Amino acid sequence: MTDDHYFTAQPASVDERRIIPVTLAGHDIDVETAPGVFSSGHVDAGTGVLLRYLPLPPAGDLLDLGCGWGPLALAAALGNPQTRVTAVDVNGRALDLLRRNTERVSGRHEMGSITAVTPDEVPADARFDAIWSNPPIRIGKVALHDLLAAWLPRLRPGGEAHLVVQKNLGADSLASWIVAQRDESGPWGHLEKLGSSKGFRVLRLTRRSE
Repeated sequence: MTDDHYFTAQPASVDERRIIPVTLAGHDIDVETAPGVFSSGHVDAGTGVLLRYLPLPPAGDLLDLGCGWGPLALAAALGNPQTRVTAVDVNGRALDLLRRNTERVSGRHEMGSITAVTPDEVPADARFDAIWSNPPIRIGKVALHDLLAAWLPRLRPGGEAHLVVQKNLGADSLASWIVAQRDESGPWGHLEKLGSSKGFRVLRLTRRSE
């Protein structure tokens, strides 16, 4: 056992790759996973709940924030070949897995593009039509707030962010915090609670139109 965490840049756990079957955007696919990344053996419950509430991916730019091995990014790219996914994670192993999974799946299915990068590799002026995220709640409230404050304001006017948060880990308090946020031109946007399932709550933030 180690004190490895899925939000570690370079996991210390042994990098033992394996292939698992999953179903994403109506496609049965095989993906590569490994220890040291979030939910390495399956699509986790929270992401599964989020996937049921997500709209069709936009024909534009979508950010997968905290992508892991790639369930949301792959679902977006499979759901719309015109979607350009930027998949962000601090975990280098996760990014490598997603790149390999993108190559594996794109060889068998028509799909949009996926670019898997660290946060620092995303241009400062990049903006997105949608953000999908099962955010890393366990990094702590302050770090989580800093993370969301860095990315949610990058939604284009009218764009939507969909987040899933475990109810007993502060979904309602996080929703209240998002509602209270402002930038130079006003509130971030309109927040809705779309629904709850299996102990998770799904939130949708619609960026205000300019």
